[in-house]
Amino acid sequence: MDWLPAGFFATALLYASVGFGGGSTYNALLALAGFDYRLLPLVALTCNVVVVTGGTIRFARAGAVPWRGALALSLVAAPLAFLGGLTPLREATFLFILGLSLVAAGLALLLPRASEGAEPPARLARYMAVIAAPLGYLAGLVGIGGGIFLAPVLHLARWDAARRIAATTSLFILINSLAGIAGQLAKNGPERFAEALSGALPLLVAVVLGGQLGSLLALRLLPERVIRWLTAALTIWAGSRLLIG
Repeated sequence: MDWLPAGFFATALLYASVGFGGGSTYNALLALAGFDYRLLPLVALTCNVVVVTGGTIRFARAGAVPWRGALALSLVAAPLAFLGGLTPLREATFLFILGLSLVAAGLALLLPRASEGAEPPARLARYMAVIAAPLGYLAGLVGIGGGIFLAPVLHLARWDAARRIAATTSLFILINSLAGIAGQLAKNGPERFAEALSGALPLLVAVVLGGQLGSLLALRLLPERVIRWLTAALTIWAGSRLLIG
């Protein structure tokens, strides 16, 4: 597992660059390293919280968070994320759902994005709260924040300008990750949390460094579209590895 901190660093850098936490790929990397699948969500969700907290604070300070809409979506999804965290899964089922989720998320990253202009919302925008609920459950089920699914739908619906969508996604991931952790703790007990994080300090340090660097520098060094393609490639590769076994 010597390569895991480097993998987590690269994942946090790429995902933070496009406003995500990286929980889906953290899970996949841990699974590929042979980590106990029952502990994967706790590590991945904690790393999510570490990465997106800084992004959410920066978006809030910049006045980019559409608080009413972002909180509405997040608070609709959070109880379902808690229930997802409570749901017991066999290892094969967990890894299959995670693999499919990763491939779908990677493909979703390739979808068109909203511009910064004031385009009128599409009809789909009216149903975002309904769409957010199952995304919250999926997030809790496999230990991700769910933003990697929410963001493409928000862009397709022209829900808001691109920067405000990124801010909404960051808050959505943060709240759902916390709810998912609560569900995992209720299911497995706090001793599992201590067990999961006992050997994860190097991974947490890696995502702190990668997340900060991704947020502050990556978008200045590479075009945002290139970073999304790289993130999509990493996500699809990780999901495919899990599905192939």
